[in-house]
Amino acid sequence: MRCTVTSLCDKDVITVCDGMKIGTVGDVEFDCETGCITALIICGKQGFFGMVGKTEDIRIKWSDIEIIGDDTILVKCKDIFCHGSGRNRR
Repeated sequence: MRCTVTSLCDKDVITVCDGMKIGTVGDVEFDCETGCITALIICGKQGFFGMVGKTEDIRIKWSDIEIIGDDTILVKCKDIFCHGSGRNRR
């Protein structure tokens, strides 16, 4: 399957262990020397009316991606993505 960076952006990112939506892809990180994508960035959510802070961005390593589908990306579930663990911690 071939995919463009543009088509990766705005896909929903879901954990495989519990089906929780982490967010949507907002950016990608790549290695300038190899040209390979190293991570997907899930942009943090804006606070109240965009004026009160923002949650941290979440970095998903490329090796943690299980499947890239038409609308969603399934990722391995680590403790930072599972319920009750505070999904914004690294």
